Amino acid sequence: MDVLVSEVGPRDGLQSISRTMPTTAKQRWVRALAAAGLREIEVGSFVHPKLLPQMADAAEVVRDAIQIPGLTVLALAPNMKGVMRAVEAGTRKITMPVSASHLHSLANIRMSCDEAIEEVARVCAWRDSLPEAQRPEIEIGISTAFGCTIQGVVEEDWVFTMAARLARAGADSIGLSDGVGYANPAQVKRMFTRLRAELGERAGGAHLHNTRGQGLANVAAALEAGVTTFDSSQGGIGGCPYSPGATGNIVTEDLVWMLEAMGLDTGIDLDLLAEARRVLAEGLPGEALYGYLPDVGTEKGFRYARRGEAPEGTGRARGSAACQPADSVAAAG
Repeated sequence: MDVLVSEVGPRDGLQSISRTMPTTAKQRWVRALAAAGLREIEVGSFVHPKLLPQMADAAEVVRDAIQIPGLTVLALAPNMKGVMRAVEAGTRKITMPVSASHLHSLANIRMSCDEAIEEVARVCAWRDSLPEAQRPEIEIGISTAFGCTIQGVVEEDWVFTMAARLARAGADSIGLSDGVGYANPAQVKRMFTRLRAELGERAGGAHLHNTRGQGLANVAAALEAGVTTFDSSQGGIGGCPYSPGATGNIVTEDLVWMLEAMGLDTGIDLDLLAEARRVLAEGLPGEALYGYLPDVGTEKGFRYARRGEAPEGTGRARGSAACQPADSVAAAG
């Protein structure tokens, strides 16, 4: 596998939708995604259920997902209490939201940037006190790294000051996140090149949104900088509450097709991914799903990068009836 596609729909996607997907439907969807070849899935968020009722069943979803062989189960937790709940449920990889924008940080997790870094240090110290077999990996995606809808410009030097401090705090990996879709390809390539130069093996992946239609172009730029892990969401569900009316996450289906067409192995089966999309549509009937590939399918002669075979459903992708035109997206979260 050349590139890891990390599916964030069951967390970033679902928490951005006002409706709550039934627990059993979430579990079926996660299992269908894993069956399609997704090796890492962010399945929930450990926040207070009054703030995010859509994530009230996160522990149940985690406990089911960790039974899936070969799957890295990822969850989000904003603070020590959430991290402890995630670990108790069996989560082995936790992402903590840290923003480079002071105003966004206060709005999102009610902490300043400095307080968020201190919370990461507290969590990592607690993590290191656990028996080795129980220690989760702590991952940080520095959000608003490319700009902020509340603050506006975010200075690049400050982003890398934060990244260095987070590494010293004990985070296992630090990536860059563009949850509001401000990034452009030149900026993405420049910043990820610098991140890798300054953090080495602790440099993490890319969380990129398609708010201004630059999602996949930014993926290509990040690839040129050596990034090999990308977040995406099936059906493109999810967005950012601080960028109202904006499109959201990169569509997993479109991302996988692009990477495979570029000769990069993802290990993901597009036909089985279409089946997972069907499970998602059944779990959220009537909810708009997005993406270009589900509408038109793979091109004639398409073959996977390493496996050499064509998908069974060449031409129009199976399960495409649930999709809507990609340019009609209106997402929040």
